[in-house]
Amino acid sequence: MAPPPPNEMTMESTKSTQADTSARQAILDRIRTKRVDVPPLPDIDPDRVIQFDQPIDKFVEMLAMVGGQAHLVDSHADIRGMLDEIDVFNNATRIVSLAPDAVAGTIDASQIADPHDLATLDWTIARGEFMIAENGSIWVDGDTLPHRVLLFIAQYLAIVVPRSQIVSNMHQAYERIEGFGARFGVFVSGPSKTADIEQSLVLGAHGCRKLQVFIVGDM
Repeated sequence: MAPPPPNEMTMESTKSTQADTSARQAILDRIRTKRVDVPPLPDIDPDRVIQFDQPIDKFVEMLAMVGGQAHLVDSHADIRGMLDEIDVFNNATRIVSLAPDAVAGTIDASQIADPHDLATLDWTIARGEFMIAENGSIWVDGDTLPHRVLLFIAQYLAIVVPRSQIVSNMHQAYERIEGFGARFGVFVSGPSKTADIEQSLVLGAHGCRKLQVFIVGDM
């Protein structure tokens, strides 16, 4: 039996979709070929930017202000014991650990091809490169992540960072990230939160519900 002729509405819809795609591609091609001259960044006087005598203390204060929690530990061996005291960690079954010296994971993210398979992830244990005292954030280098989504899709996030790796302000932070050369990296701070709906604060709306930062002295 010969297949039925294509529905005219379907054909029109297909043509419309193809036209939209072609128009979108033409716009993107024009953007890529457009040269935009930008002014140079201003020179920053280091004597005028904020500095802290005790940057670790300031980092802990600022992280707490945005809803995260910092823990100062002497070694990697201390981290697992502190996590075991958190109920939502004890009950977790799907854990990706990018800091295996501290915590052993239950899932090897490098063996997962489709990031959608991480949709039910309970915890990500990530590695941070350095901390920024003025806003309680941590720089995570993209080269340490098998999938970028690991920082955002897990219910809970922990970051392990060396105690010696800290700067006071974002000017110093941007100077440091130029040396990593990764195609992707991100500053992480606090848990995800929003108060757009009825001005009611909700944690975990767009990312992790809680951020734990382990500041390690012997990394």
